[in-house]
Amino acid sequence: MKHLIIFVSILSLSGLNNLIGQENMFSKTQFMIRGYGHAGFEYTSVNGKNQSSYVGSTFAPIFLFKHSDRLLFESELEFELENNQVNVGFEYADMSYILNNYMTIRMGKFLLPFGTFVERLHPAWINRLSNMPLGFGHDGIAPSSGIGVELRGGFAVGGSKLNYSVYTTNGPVLKDGSNEPEEAGMLLFENFEDNNNNKAIGGRIGYLPFSNSSVEIGFSVYSGKVGNTNDSLYGNTGANLMAGDFTFVKQVSPLYGIIDIKAQYNLSLVDKADYFELEPGETIPTQYTFENKSDAYFAQLSYRPTMAGSNIIKNFEIIGRYSVINTPEGSLWEQQASQISYGLNYWLSWRTVFKLSYQTTNSEGGHDSPGTTKTNAIFLHWALGF
Repeated sequence: MKHLIIFVSILSLSGLNNLIGQENMFSKTQFMIRGYGHAGFEYTSVNGKNQSSYVGSTFAPIFLFKHSDRLLFESELEFELENNQVNVGFEYADMSYILNNYMTIRMGKFLLPFGTFVERLHPAWINRLSNMPLGFGHDGIAPSSGIGVELRGGFAVGGSKLNYSVYTTNGPVLKDGSNEPEEAGMLLFENFEDNNNNKAIGGRIGYLPFSNSSVEIGFSVYSGKVGNTNDSLYGNTGANLMAGDFTFVKQVSPLYGIIDIKAQYNLSLVDKADYFELEPGETIPTQYTFENKSDAYFAQLSYRPTMAGSNIIKNFEIIGRYSVINTPEGSLWEQQASQISYGLNYWLSWRTVFKLSYQTTNSEGGHDSPGTTKTNAIFLHWALGF
């Protein structure tokens, strides 16, 4: 009986140790909800025709789960009021595993590090202006997210730093015009199931030459086949995209504040292919082709007097941005547009901002929408990160 009591006691201690071990293991798990939202008022004038409306009421929750010190999960949804209905966007959801101090692997749907704007700057409370630069974002000429796998990391090189990303995704789909003739030659980046056996390959390398990390210069590439596998006409059509980005953020004492410069250039090159257009009154489609080259870029400068003696003045920020998009000449979606934006922001806290901006856009369409369009707009937005 004495031996039985000792044996049961040992089992009890063993079970208690297991429970303690499990409790320690579970204590490493953490769950957090972050995100952002924004709302505002917009006034636009298109060739003299005016329109105004309250807009926004966007809610974008970001779910973060830490399973252990190495295993992480993140996801973002976006709820937006648009065209008198609620649109739900599934922005990304991916798992990450930290291999070591210099390498992290992640898999799922993730924001692509093609340049820096989409991955780092697009949330409403981080973006200094109320909208995206021309050619950037979900309807831009470059990818914003992809489904695949990525290896990324960074390391020091003397007093400098390097960061890198290498990934493979399903890649974009070429629009051949069969469903939407006016979009023939465009790339559809929201490709949840691949349309061919070729996977897109991309990557970015960023170089921070100074020890204070005030400057970063980046270069990105993205390449793959975009036609359907069994399509003899477009099966071998490929696309090559490149991007260069520049960042400078530094407190400059003679100016009593922070200077923030952001710039990015995107270039899209798609192999030449034949497309078909059915003219009004015709029964036989007309064949046409064009050099499928698009580019878009922006340069942005902001100044915030953080060293001012007044707490009110130091919370103001002046912002200016110039952006351009050029789409292929001869395509039905041909466009050349430029945009100038000016803004004045007031920061209630480090993640809550009122944004007042004025914007003018000049665009010229192709043969499908001839003439020049001039758009003036005023935006008043309130954005909050949480």
